Amino acid sequence: MDYPLIENHGLIGDLQTAALVTMDGTIDWFCCPRFDSPSVFGALLDQEKGGHFTVRPESGTYATKQLYLPDTAILVTRFMTPSGAGEVVDFMPVTGGTATDRHRLVRMLRCVRGSMTFEIDIAPRFDYGRKPHTLHLTDRGAVFASEDLSLTLHVVREPEDERLLNSLSGDHDLHLSITLKAGQQRGMVMESAADGPPHDIRLAAFQELFDDTMGYWRTWLGQSRYSGRWRETVERSAVTLKLMTYAPSGALVAAPTAGLPEQLGGERNWDYRFTWIRDASFSVYALLGLGFTEEARAFTGWLRDRVQEKAGGDGGPLNVMYRVDGSSDLYEETLDHWEGYERSAPVRIGNGAADQLQLDIYGEALDSIYFAHEHGIQLDTRGWTSLRTLLDWLIDHWDQAEEGLWETRGGRQHFTYGRVMSWVAFDRALRLATAHGRPARSGRWAAERDKLYEQILTKGWDPGRGAFVQHYGSEVLDSSLLRMPTVGFITPDDPMWTSTLEAMDQELVTDSLVYRYNPEASPDGLRGSEGTFSLCTFMYVDALARAGRIDQARLVLEKMMTYANHLGLYSEEIGLTGRQLGNFPQAFTHLAFIDAALTLDAALNRARTGGR
Repeated sequence: MDYPLIENHGLIGDLQTAALVTMDGTIDWFCCPRFDSPSVFGALLDQEKGGHFTVRPESGTYATKQLYLPDTAILVTRFMTPSGAGEVVDFMPVTGGTATDRHRLVRMLRCVRGSMTFEIDIAPRFDYGRKPHTLHLTDRGAVFASEDLSLTLHVVREPEDERLLNSLSGDHDLHLSITLKAGQQRGMVMESAADGPPHDIRLAAFQELFDDTMGYWRTWLGQSRYSGRWRETVERSAVTLKLMTYAPSGALVAAPTAGLPEQLGGERNWDYRFTWIRDASFSVYALLGLGFTEEARAFTGWLRDRVQEKAGGDGGPLNVMYRVDGSSDLYEETLDHWEGYERSAPVRIGNGAADQLQLDIYGEALDSIYFAHEHGIQLDTRGWTSLRTLLDWLIDHWDQAEEGLWETRGGRQHFTYGRVMSWVAFDRALRLATAHGRPARSGRWAAERDKLYEQILTKGWDPGRGAFVQHYGSEVLDSSLLRMPTVGFITPDDPMWTSTLEAMDQELVTDSLVYRYNPEASPDGLRGSEGTFSLCTFMYVDALARAGRIDQARLVLEKMMTYANHLGLYSEEIGLTGRQLGNFPQAFTHLAFIDAALTLDAALNRARTGGR
């Protein structure tokens, strides 16, 4: 079987886990009971051994279309055949803020024209296909049971339609067929950790699940204050970010997937089902910008908990990333029995970058806490005390080599971006202390901030290139530095910045798409190449808008939006052929898109009103 394109998927979820659904009705990625739990359906990474839950027409010839119901996370996959048109409506009822092992995949089957026979194949593979399971059939459904997890299949059935559903089971998998005529609707609910055996679900109760889920998403999205030029796309990004949020802790996963390659056949295949300090920080800006205060408050609370843990423990550096519950056991291993997406091995789970030293995260953490504080999410006494402890550590450790933002595995360097964000950390701490009369080592913080500023201007600047460079002693450009004017280190019209932006135009930008850096000029310890980084392209839009290059910024944004998938979703990278690459969908990309849209909207509005 051929693998579906990475972008040919939609995302559904219940705020504790999520599933990917292909354009032909297959759930080929689902981890349970959390985002970072082992997979149950993993055909995305191994078609033969990964497991899947497929619904498609019996007819061998059909066309498909896919869309979200407006303002919701309810996904509709439509099938059109010569004999009729039908659809499968996929969603997960929202679980709430208490961690639970009970999750439900709801698959509504509808015939809207003519007649259609749906073929259904359910083939779970527990624990990434490493643990066996048994199948127990009853007259009301089925139970797939493994050592640690069971999935119960409930069937939607009215008393008079017993013959609508026909089953043919294998030893471990279940094969069903159901024939519907125009206007008929039936379906299934796959439930983990069910509190009883399979049972019939009446259509009225089935419809209630649908109505409640639709009501939740429309009420939630109704909080958005965004009314700019790209409203539907921005709000789809907001829903996508919400789907990647673990409600019990407020943590945002970088992506709901693992192992999707940044280069087909390459080794850059990472597990992104964790929460990066950096991503959580960026989410505060985007969500407050849209008006989602409670989500920003939850993310800020999660971040403060991580800071307080370090302050109350060994006082050492923050971890780069954590599990959604705040734990940090992210041991990296490979699934050697899986071939990987389009045979792109190795498939990695866990993440060995968790213990790297990345100095930029301190500036991102302090900047987001400061931003949240200025928007009414107050920093309490314990939080301030913990931040002071964090700054004490940074005073002693910022002037050293590190792995950097891009988590390179080729040796530590003195990355300019890490120094810029360390400057941000001291600057925002000083602002918080001054504005609110907090006790602080203000003199020492100011001295370190100023020392960083002078060092960056002398060691991070290459006079020959006329640009700020990736790390001290190099001539390599790095698109992470697009954030320098965003965080206020330099003004957008400063000649040192405009010449840096022009150098990036020439070296990192290709047809409006932006590379992180040139790995040939700056080896990162990994084989192969990669595509352009969608995050960096949206950062480029932001930088162009701030620099007054508004028309160019708008063109780059509009061109980048053509690389979104049919649902408005983005993965991490864009390949040379226009394919999406890397884990999907990626939170960082959607966060950067929201930030770019907000910045460009404001710039266009100022230009239209003559700068008022």
